[in-house]
Amino acid sequence: MPTIARGYGTDAADQPLRAMEFERRDLRPDDVAIKITHAGICHSDLHTARSDWKGTHYPCVPGHEIVGTVTEVGADVTKHQVGDTVAVGCMVDSCMKCDQCLEGWEVFCREGNVGTYNGKDRHDGSITKGGYSDHIVVRDHFVCKVPQGMDVARVAPLLCAGITTYSPLRQYGVGEGSKVAVVGLGGLGHMGVKLAVAMGAHVTIITTTPEKGEDARALGAHDVIVSTDKAQMKAARTRFDFILNTIPVSHEIDGYLQLLGRSGRMVIVGALNEMPGFVGANLIFWNRAVGGSAIGGIPETQEMLDFCAANDIYPECEHIAIEQVNDAYERLLKNDVRYRFVIDMEQPA
Repeated sequence: MPTIARGYGTDAADQPLRAMEFERRDLRPDDVAIKITHAGICHSDLHTARSDWKGTHYPCVPGHEIVGTVTEVGADVTKHQVGDTVAVGCMVDSCMKCDQCLEGWEVFCREGNVGTYNGKDRHDGSITKGGYSDHIVVRDHFVCKVPQGMDVARVAPLLCAGITTYSPLRQYGVGEGSKVAVVGLGGLGHMGVKLAVAMGAHVTIITTTPEKGEDARALGAHDVIVSTDKAQMKAARTRFDFILNTIPVSHEIDGYLQLLGRSGRMVIVGALNEMPGFVGANLIFWNRAVGGSAIGGIPETQEMLDFCAANDIYPECEHIAIEQVNDAYERLLKNDVRYRFVIDMEQPA
């Protein structure tokens, strides 16, 4: 029989999140039931709850950065056992038959992956509800193992901010001696710094806020450039092999393109809306390229968790009780967090 979950969600775009109850399905043969202990808060949660990107199904229970303990497994599950510490990211299902799924890129499933929340279940058509809740049921393939010894209270944001920044760094060969710039020092940017440094790169933060320089160096950055300082930007032209651009809103990129050296690449991971045009010469000369990157697939997400465990990499977290989620959303809008909120399901309000 379905079980009753207790969590926080919203009934409409203009309504705050509130305590609510809803059904979780009974286990299918390939499902894992998870008691949620921690859930990260992503900007995507806020945008979806408020239907900024349209298409939100209400009631909406956000949350796609999930850590918890396995409480039950379906009859066909062999990968996970009761008592395992596991994690779930931005998707919970896909066709698992197309070329993208078979190559470990379930995020690009030809039939569309199923989002952890606000997605449509492939079997019964119900709308998925996410991690701001006490438990969840997920297809086993989409459940990652949390390596033994990790601090589970700080793992959750790795399932979105971690993989979103790890994936392009990994895909484009960032490693020992690479000259990398990270544009923006927020939830994504601070993870980009930590991961690129651990990969052996020389890392520079590019920010509009000079005060963030001290934070950037504390996170491991070797250098800081203030993008509004024309002299600093000019001095850095052709310096970098790779630029990880984490700015979450529409912006001009010509100034950043000029910082790339021969065959350099800039990858955009933050901006989802329309971007202004750029000067073609900034690509053609020096053989530069600009592209984008989404989250990785499930194999790469597990690889990222293992890498973070081996290198003691965690996001900077502020822990809150679930009853404080509306306050956290308001603070997100003001960029008033260093650098990710995590809901501790056992923390009193």
